[in-house]
Formats: sequence, C-alpha cells, structure tokens
Amino acid sequence: MIARYQSHIQFPRLALTFIALVMTLCIGISQAGAAEAESPVNFSADQMDVDRNLGIVTARGNVEVIYNDRTLSADTISYNQKADVLTASGNIILLEPSGDVSFAEHMEISGDFKNGIVEDIRIILSDRSRIAANGARRINGDLDFRKAVYSPCNLCAEDPTKPPLWQLKAVKVFHDKSTQTIEYTDAWLEVGGYPVFYTPYLSHPDPTVKRKSGFLVPSFGGSTALGSTLKVPYFWNISPQNDATVTPAVYGDKGLGISAEYRHLLRDGEFEMITSLADDDSTIEGHIDGFGRFDIDETWRWGFDARAASEDTYLRRYGFRNDQTLTNDLYAEGFRQRNYFRTEALYFQSMDAGDNDAETPIVGPLMSFQHLGEPDDFGGHTRLDASFVSLAREEGTTSQRLSMTPGWEANYLSTAGDVYKLSVSLASDLYYVQDYTPVGESSKSDGLTGRIFPQAQLDWSKPFAKTSDATTQMIEPNVSLIVAPNGSNPTDIPNEDSQEFEFDETSLFRANKFSGRDRVEGGARIDYGVHWGVYGKSGGKTTAFVGQSYRFRENDLFPDESGLEDELSDIVAKFEVSPGSYFDLIYRTRIDKSDGSIRRNEIAMSAGAPLFKFNTRYLFFDRQEDSEFGGREDINVGFTSQLNRFWRTNGSIQHDIADKQTRSINFGATYENECLVFNTSISRTFYKDRDLEPEDTILFTVNFKTLGGLTTDVF
Repeated sequence: MIARYQSHIQFPRLALTFIALVMTLCIGISQAGAAEAESPVNFSADQMDVDRNLGIVTARGNVEVIYNDRTLSADTISYNQKADVLTASGNIILLEPSGDVSFAEHMEISGDFKNGIVEDIRIILSDRSRIAANGARRINGDLDFRKAVYSPCNLCAEDPTKPPLWQLKAVKVFHDKSTQTIEYTDAWLEVGGYPVFYTPYLSHPDPTVKRKSGFLVPSFGGSTALGSTLKVPYFWNISPQNDATVTPAVYGDKGLGISAEYRHLLRDGEFEMITSLADDDSTIEGHIDGFGRFDIDETWRWGFDARAASEDTYLRRYGFRNDQTLTNDLYAEGFRQRNYFRTEALYFQSMDAGDNDAETPIVGPLMSFQHLGEPDDFGGHTRLDASFVSLAREEGTTSQRLSMTPGWEANYLSTAGDVYKLSVSLASDLYYVQDYTPVGESSKSDGLTGRIFPQAQLDWSKPFAKTSDATTQMIEPNVSLIVAPNGSNPTDIPNEDSQEFEFDETSLFRANKFSGRDRVEGGARIDYGVHWGVYGKSGGKTTAFVGQSYRFRENDLFPDESGLEDELSDIVAKFEVSPGSYFDLIYRTRIDKSDGSIRRNEIAMSAGAPLFKFNTRYLFFDRQEDSEFGGREDINVGFTSQLNRFWRTNGSIQHDIADKQTRSINFGATYENECLVFNTSISRTFYKDRDLEPEDTILFTVNFKTLGGLTTDVF
C-alpha cells in the first residue's frame, strides 16, 4: 500500500507522517478484500485533522482522493475508520474510469467507493448525455436514482433553467454497470417541456456499449402497393465478430413477412447475407442478397455474390433493391509478383419485363490470366493475356472460347520532350460453337472456328507548358497510329461480349474500341486529339479536349449511329470548369462530322455554397443500330441547402424529355442537433412497371440520439 499526499500548512514532520499513515490505513483497509486493499491511494488537501478517539480523519480545502482509477474531490472529506464510511460535502466531483463524471453536494460512501448515498446528484456520461436526480444510492458500483431526469441535449445558454429539447423523466432510473444498461421505471418522454409519451418501463445501453442484443425501434409505414406496414426488428449481438437482425413485418394489403440479416467478420474474410419471405396474396415470395470475401493465403482468395428474387418486381415492391439485373458470382483469384489469375462462374437474373431467362447465358468457367514481364534492355516489357470462357443457354447458342494474346510495349521520352509508346500484340482466339446461326445465314452450325489478329500501335504526344504567377497553361497534342489486318471478324464467330459500346473521349485512343474480345477493330487508322488546360495554384482548373478518328479503309465494323460507321468518325469532346469549391461543370459531347449536329450531350453541373447548392445533369444520345437500349434524353435537377447550424433541405426532379414525362419528384428537410434528428421527405414516382403503380410517399423520421428512432409513412 502506497500513499502520497500534499499539505499546504505547517505540520511537524512526525505528525505529518502519522496523518499520512492513518489516511492510508483508513481508506485502504476496507471490506472489499485483500486484492483491492493493495491498491494505492493518492490524496492531497490544504488541511487535515485526526480524531483518534472516534477514528475519524478529516481533510479540508481542495481535497482530492485517487483510488482504483477513481478520483474524488470535494471541499471536505472525512473518513470513519470504524464504520468504513467516507463522507464528502461541498462541490463534490467523482470521476469514474468509464469517463462518467458525477457532481453532488453531499455523499456518504464506503471506503471502496462501491456503496453509498448521494444527494442532489448530477452525472455527465461519457457520451456527454446527462442524468440528474434528487438523490441516488450506490449499490456495488451501480447507481439507483430517484425522481431522475435523463437527456443528451445541451441546456439553453441564455436560460439554463429552460427544459432541454427532449428529456426522459422517471420515478426510478437504475444504471446497471454489470449489464451496461440504463433502466427507467414509470417514465415520461418530454419534448420542449411537454410530456408526449409514457411507458412503465424502458431501457437502453449505456455509453460504454457499442452493440447489444435487443429490440430495435419499430417502424410504421405504408405504400399504395403494400398498405400499412409494421416492422419490429430484433438485433442479436452473437459475438464481437458476428451479429444478426431479424425483422418480422405485417403488410396491411398483403400479409405477413420476415427478413433476416446476418453479418460475420472473420480473421481471414467477411460474410454478409440478407434474406426475406413475404406472404403476397397467399403466395410465398422472397429473395436473397449476400456476399463473401475470404483470404486463403497471401496469394489466393475466393468470394461470392449471391442475389436472387422469386419475382421480377419483388425487390422494388418491398423496398430492397432497384437493380435491373441480379448478378451471381463465385470466384477465386490469385496475385503473385507480376501475375494475376482469376476463375469464376456467373449467373444472371433479369428484372426487366419481356426478358427470357432461358436465353440468358450461364457463364462458367470464366478464367483469365495476366502476366507483366520485367523491363528489358530496350526499355520495354512483355505482357501476356490469356482467357477461357464457356457460355451455356437453355435456349440458343452455346459456345466456348480460348484466347491468348502475347505482346510487348515500350515507352520513350526524347530530349525535345516528345513522348512515344510502341506496343505490338498477337491475339489468337479459338471458338467451339453449337446452335449458332451466322449473320446473313438461315441455318445453324456447330464446330470449331477462330482467328489470329496481329496489331501494332504507336502513340505520340508532346506537352507544352507555360507558367505565370497564378496559373500554369498546358497544351498537348496526341496522335495514335494503329495498324492491323482488315476483315478480322468472320461471321461464324458469335458476338457475345461486344454488342454494346460507347464512343467518347475515353475510348478514342483504345487499341480496340469494342468492349470485349468477340469483336476486334481491324484495319489501319489514326486517332488524334488535343488537350488544353489552365491550372491555378490554388487548385482551380479549366480543361478541354477534342479528338477524332480516321480509318484508311471503309468497312462495316460499327453500327449506324455509333459515330464510327464511316471512315471519318464523329468528333468527341470534353470541357471541364472547376475554378474552386463553389462551381463545377463537366460537358461531354459527340458532334456529327458531316453537318455538325449534336449526337450526344452530357452536362453535369453544381454551383453554390453550403447555404444553397444547385446541381443538374442532362443526358442525350441517339439509339445505335441493333442495340437493345433505346435513345435517351432526360434531365435531373436538384439542390441542397444548409440553412443554418441545425436545418438543411434537399430536393430533386427527374424528367424524361424524350417521353415528355416526369419520372420522380423528391423534397426533404432535416433538423439535427446534438440529441435529435428529425427528417421529413415527400416523393412521388410516376412510372408504371407491371404490378407497380405510380406512388406518393410522405416519410417522417424522428431519431432520439442514444435512444433510437421512430419512423412513419403517410401515403
């Protein structure tokens, strides 16, 4: 047992030593047991007195006692050795190891600080929430309050006597530190000083708890498709590494439902799965949605994505997802030095009306390998891309493809600042197809087919820069010359992965503008463009790019309206302005090379300060020939506004210009402070999809911080 003290009055050394020993023995020797009796006691005071007959030691003036990671300070502290009772009075402050701080005017507590009585107590918990009570009992370290008030809200600075924004008043409040819960008996929830809700019992975790099993706040809602909805989720904290949430639901116009979410964090990976079932007009429907990522060793890992639904509109109807296609993927991959390998199997489920899943391919296996060689004596390096893919359908073409593309590339920087890149490759593809009808033929064919496709590409660029006091201006021309044989897409090769592509400034200089391997861009061509930019030293910038492609021989590689159907392509351009944090503009376009008409427009802009920020996005493009996607022209306009410290609003509207229909309108307002979040949103969707009709929704959400939230929908 060690005792330390400070004294600001003059005592004889012998007397001072005696007082220190007495305080050490009195406070240290308690009924808590020998283990706690060995804990050190540190104390300081301006003045100390000892009554040997009564066995009472009294310390006065700036008294501080430190014991078992607790610090107790007061104007006066006395210790009764016979009763093992510590009495404190005047400006009492008790700091707990958890970070809780207690304030009181009078306290009688046992020598081990575990049991006692406190008058006029106020506590600031570690999350800055507060408990105040007329009195409390300390029972084995727990606190039992009488006529108590709990609130995480700050008091009004101008008038601290005003009630906080919300508070809980209870006849009894018990802080059980062993279970880490705060329990209320006969409690009223007051908002702005007015009682709005009564409950005979309520409990919530204390601030030391990050996760705890129990019922979460129920949600009340509704929609025109489901009717009134009640959900009561239960959270199960299985361990620090895994948990589950089970949510039974009642749908007024449909029936019963249930959803479950399970999460598991492993030492070598993670796993998460959501599943649901619903009784929809006496028909059981459901879905699954999950993923897993797992490390096998330092080189290999495997994973999966699993998504499926019983009906095409189920996920949107019950508010789970809004995907057009559900992708299931099982894969394994490895990384070692300059090599990468991946093998996987894919299954797709379409959510679009009219799609036939029997015609959607099942992909498996899909294997790919990439290797990047070490730098050689010429400043270049070799590379190798290899792959194998098998596609099977219930109805339609079945095919397998084996591909291998070795290559070599090198970069060179001249003394004049010219940047060169030379790359050569030799692609070889071997196909085995069944039930495939080649383009222009009427009968199906089976058998082997393939191609060998050599290609060379030389890229050149030369940046020019000029720097002033505030900006740097740069202009850089870019030219690519690509040489490859013509007629490299025989009709007996099926086109599975290159049916859709987009010609813009990002794909202009690609060796192959198609999105996959089933189609290659043969022939000789030259791609060229120029990039210009002004960059400010404070971070702002303005940039522009314009480019075009020219093929030396006309062919029918690309469909009409693609921008690449003729020898000379359309002009692609991008313009970006971002002078600072209050304005951003990106404009992308494709211009017809014949008449200068706009064939693609995309504008994204945001402008304003946090007080009011406006954003818009406009998109227009023509439909390409043989594309499954139609043309599109729509605009989305929105805003966000941080009105003040507590209020913020947002809104948006999406309008389909091509169909002359508004798709959706949304508006929301949020109030948030240190103890409450209130959100309201109004939305309307105008589209129809089979059993989904246009819908109006008004959502109100109240989140009492540290307690939970309440949600209601009005429709």
